[in-house]
Amino acid sequence: MDEARAKPVCAEEALNLLNCVAQSPYDQDKCIRLLQNLRECILNKKVKKFSLADQDQQEANSTLKKT
Repeated sequence: MDEARAKPVCAEEALNLLNCVAQSPYDQDKCIRLLQNLRECILNKKVKKFSLADQDQQEANSTLKKT
């Protein structure tokens, strides 16, 4: 798989947690389990920081404008 198209690390776990929090009615126990899954993934993959694709693009654009 092409690295540019590779799935971000722990993306599925993060998305599952966000969708859980957005659901109505809110199932706190389920969301806590999903939070624990995300935390395990982060620890296993040694993730230091997350960022959004749009945020990365905006930072790159602002860096280009400064030069």
